[in-house]
Amino acid sequence: MVDLKGRDILHGAQFTREEIEHILRVAEDVRARLKEQRALDVVKGAVLGSLFFEPSTRTRLSFETAMHRLGGSVVGFSSAEATSTAKGETLADTIRTVDQYVDIIAMRHPEIGSAQAAADVAQAPILNGGDGAGQHPTQALLDLFTICAERGGVEGRTIALCGDLKNGRTVHAGAEVYKHYDCRLIFVAPDPLKMPAEITERLRAHGLKVEETSDLAAALAQADVLYMTRIQKERFEDPAEYERLKDSYILTRALVERTRPDVTILHPLPRVNEIAADVDDLSNAAYFRQMKNGVYVRMALIGLVLGRL
Repeated sequence: MVDLKGRDILHGAQFTREEIEHILRVAEDVRARLKEQRALDVVKGAVLGSLFFEPSTRTRLSFETAMHRLGGSVVGFSSAEATSTAKGETLADTIRTVDQYVDIIAMRHPEIGSAQAAADVAQAPILNGGDGAGQHPTQALLDLFTICAERGGVEGRTIALCGDLKNGRTVHAGAEVYKHYDCRLIFVAPDPLKMPAEITERLRAHGLKVEETSDLAAALAQADVLYMTRIQKERFEDPAEYERLKDSYILTRALVERTRPDVTILHPLPRVNEIAADVDDLSNAAYFRQMKNGVYVRMALIGLVLGRL
């Protein structure tokens, strides 16, 4: 029996396949129920602390929407400058403070390991909305939910992940989730932005089929799902290195139609220029549907962790 009540959600590697499947089933049930009613009122009286020390649009708003759709309420901030961290307060003390007011905390922070540091001092469960270039487990789950919705499942699929795989917390978490399935992964990146070797080695040791290339067109020709990511300017210490790599991959409609017209295209967003605007109206461009799915998956996680779903 799956029981996530009181659990922190910190890392893609923390889930068993049984837990993943349960979360996806609950998310699908939530989606179906929301077609009949605007809110579920299953966490009425509960408060979410929405703590975003780093900029966010989709993750923050979808967490907050999820809590409201569940019948709860939200307090928090969208900028560290608006909090006492600007006065020198430590992360631990900020978390201890918010912990006095809320039942569950969704947090994004620019430092790897910050979600675990928060979990170490909080009584309320922590939902990691991104810790620097580390992990983004709720994004990984909504990505999997989207693949299942768009392709009927992930078993037997080839998934190409393209872009900044070195610093991409969404692909780091996603790889840990995909390892539970009989699928094939192709990592597409320029050499300086390759997937960290420890992740690749761990996946291969787990028995997953993993290939690495710098050739987007070659990977696209084999892919059922193409997961594009942006080259992340904020992760570069050397501006010249960013300028050299920023246009490494640009997906165009012509490339899709010429190479793999039925590929499902995903992106965690925001994008810069790595997916051209002329791709948006392709029926298999799923990144805006993917974004909406984040509400259902985060509703499921909040409800499960609070023991209300």
